[in-house]
Amino acid sequence: MSVAVVTGSAGLIGSEAVRHFSRLGLDVAGIDNDMRARFFGPEASTAWNVTRLSADLGPVYTHHDVDIRDRDALASLFRHYGQDIAVVIHTAAQPSHDWAARDPFLDFDINAVGTLNILQNVREHCPEAPVIHCSTNKVYGDRPNSLPFVEQETRWEIAPDHPYAAGIDENMSIDTCLHSVFGASKTAADILVQEYGRYFGLRTACFRGGTLTGPGHSATELHGFLAYVMRCAMERRTYKLIGYKGKQVRDAIHSHDVVAAFEAFFRAPRSGEVYNLGGGRHSNASNLEAIALAEKISGNEMLVEQVETPRTGDHIWWISSNARFEQHYPGWQLTHDVPMIMQEIHEANVDRWAPAR
Repeated sequence: MSVAVVTGSAGLIGSEAVRHFSRLGLDVAGIDNDMRARFFGPEASTAWNVTRLSADLGPVYTHHDVDIRDRDALASLFRHYGQDIAVVIHTAAQPSHDWAARDPFLDFDINAVGTLNILQNVREHCPEAPVIHCSTNKVYGDRPNSLPFVEQETRWEIAPDHPYAAGIDENMSIDTCLHSVFGASKTAADILVQEYGRYFGLRTACFRGGTLTGPGHSATELHGFLAYVMRCAMERRTYKLIGYKGKQVRDAIHSHDVVAAFEAFFRAPRSGEVYNLGGGRHSNASNLEAIALAEKISGNEMLVEQVETPRTGDHIWWISSNARFEQHYPGWQLTHDVPMIMQEIHEANVDRWAPAR
């Protein structure tokens, strides 16, 4: 028996990984205790996805309601599967800047210490298993905001002759900039994953994602950009356009493309790697552009509230360079762009997201 252990297994990337690696012939042990409902309220709960995964996959999927801060429970699970563990995909996290500032202890215990707990269990029980870690572009803090931007009608853009015009690569410094509490905890986790690769020889990779998205997102105001824009359009909610005139740019990568990258690493793992991973120049949008797309797809005019003050540390512009990953894994490529992603989000949620009566 070969087992994929997936933390955050009911979330957007976790659930996509569960389905993807089960199709590769692996049994999947999912770890998820629905902390998302605690962070963001009942509407953000991932319980619906646990039910769906269990129904669709049957005995191939085993769900474990375990908190990654619980060392005893994690050790018991890893001892149980032991050397049968073929890969560990770590997507569980506290994902919100705002939430982290309200409770820094909880944020750090989940994002940094929880990651340490996973790594140490791999080291002790299944050291040959590759560890795939969902990091974030927030490890770069607000450093991207120092780039030279040009204001356009619907977006901010970087100067076309700049070295990062094709996308930001892994050489950008993570030092002497503002990270937010969330960015700091995720940076600590990122460094730990690298060190367990470089220092202990585990086969590890940090995937520093841009906007990870797709129809499996339990979208809420504080997390889930494109899905939440579409949810607001479909439910006739007011969308808060926070800072930078709504022209801030995000690249967006579909959960399918993320997990396809995970598979590529799983099949040919390396140690202590770091990869920026996003939609790049192929798939990106500003807030204003995403709103226009949501209106076109849903047929509803959106209700928008302008908020002048940006979120602390929020990126003005982020487009990833995938060049390093593509060099190491030339068989991987992006398959979705923003219009395709938003159309799919709409179609997947047409029965779930309707205006309140």
